[in-house]
Amino acid sequence: MPKPLLSITNLHVSVDGTAIVRGVDLAVRAGEVHAIMGPNGSGKSTLVHALAGHPAYEVQSAECRVQLRGKNLLALQPHERAQAGLFLAFQYPREIAGVTLRSFLLAALNAQRQARGESRITPVRFQSLLVAELAALHMDPAFADRSVNKGFSGGEKKKAEILQLLVLQPALALLDETDSGLDVDALKIVAAGVQRQRERDPNFAAIVVTHYARILEHLRPDRVHVMVRGAIVESGGPALAHRLEREGYARYGVRDDASAIALDAGA
Repeated sequence: MPKPLLSITNLHVSVDGTAIVRGVDLAVRAGEVHAIMGPNGSGKSTLVHALAGHPAYEVQSAECRVQLRGKNLLALQPHERAQAGLFLAFQYPREIAGVTLRSFLLAALNAQRQARGESRITPVRFQSLLVAELAALHMDPAFADRSVNKGFSGGEKKKAEILQLLVLQPALALLDETDSGLDVDALKIVAAGVQRQRERDPNFAAIVVTHYARILEHLRPDRVHVMVRGAIVESGGPALAHRLEREGYARYGVRDDASAIALDAGA
């Protein structure tokens, strides 16, 4: 069996001296989509931000190992992790006033290409690529001429991040509660963008962090993991998400309303 695309062993992470992630082990193979579910405050977002290299999240254990494509991910700076094929979609994307989405994406793509030893893409060629991706997401081409996330609705911010994913084509995407606050139509567009990348690149993998199960109706994960109090306490197939829909997290000693994770929940 081939080695995992991402391999995590005994990962411990703290924030401001407080332990949040406690000994996570996880293996994601090329082409797989994994969902990490759990109640609020369980450490899901801390996990993916630590993988991306956010400086506020400190890896504690000297014995932990995190490898992406065989590289020691923890030894890389955040931009080097991105260049190695890692992509993080934020729960609350930041605004960048005065920089158009088009310019931002062109600069990001050329930085990635340069890191891989490839030639820079010309603005004319990039425009054709961008128009095609916007059309695939059913987004107005004028969207690309707006400042990054400036004045965007919550749904527009999430769509913009999926557009970034499609343009940059990472090996592994970390989607941090990308479904949060989305109505059904926006949720479908986000899921369709991830599915488009899966169809285009059979080796593309993703970790979807969510408190809800409804996005999994559209993304169809290969594996579902339950994270409680900083640890993965159970793993299984898609049926696990349906069980969480019915039961919530009570069996893990957490008071959580099962209706809050319903697969057909509203926006």
